[in-house]
Amino acid sequence: MKVFIKAFVLPSLFIMAVASQGSAQTKRTNATKKVETTRTVSTTTRTSTNNNRISSKKVVYKKPTKKVVSVRTVPNRTVITHKGQNYYYGNNKFYTQSRGRYIVIAPKVGFRIKSLPTNYKRVRFNSHNYYNVSGTFYLYINNEYEVVEPEIGTVVYELPNDYEKVTIDGQTYYEYANILYEKVQVDGTRAYEVVGIIDVE
Repeated sequence: MKVFIKAFVLPSLFIMAVASQGSAQTKRTNATKKVETTRTVSTTTRTSTNNNRISSKKVVYKKPTKKVVSVRTVPNRTVITHKGQNYYYGNNKFYTQSRGRYIVIAPKVGFRIKSLPTNYKRVRFNSHNYYNVSGTFYLYINNEYEVVEPEIGTVVYELPNDYEKVTIDGQTYYEYANILYEKVQVDGTRAYEVVGIIDVE
C-alpha cells in the first residue's frame, strides 16, 4: 500500500497542484493585462485629443471679441521694463499703456521679476515648483521669477476671472494667456488640468 501511495497518489497530487497554480497564474496574468489595457486606452485617448501645441487657427472662441479691461490710472504702480516694453504693476495685476489708458495683460513667456506679487499660489508638478499668479506661471531661475509655460498635466483649482471658453474639434476647453485647460475631478474636487498651449500664428 505504501508503495502504491508513493508511486501513484503523490505524483498525482503534485501534478494537480502544479496545474491549479498554473491556472491561477493565468487568471492573474489576464486580470493584470485587462488593467494595463484600460490604463493604456485612457492615456492614449487623452493624449490623442490634447496635443501639446495647438494652432490658433483650430481654436474657436465662444465670444467673438474679448472684453478689454482698462483703467485711467494705476495707483502705487511699479514700472518693470522687459525687452524694451514697460509693464506697470499694481493691484496684483500687470498693465501695459495704450492711448492714455492702462490695459490689463498677462506677462509673456520670458518676463522676469525680482519678487512675486502677493497673491501667488504654489503649484508642484513633477520636479517643478511653479508659482501661479492669476493664471501666469513663474519658475524661480537665477534669483528671479520668470514667466514660463506650464507642463502638460499641471493642475490648478481655479482659473482667472477673465478666462475664455473655446472649442477645438468640438471639445470645450478653457483658455487664459494661450494656456488651454480641461475641467477635471481630483479627489472629488473640481480642478483644471493644462492640456495644451496655443501657438499664435
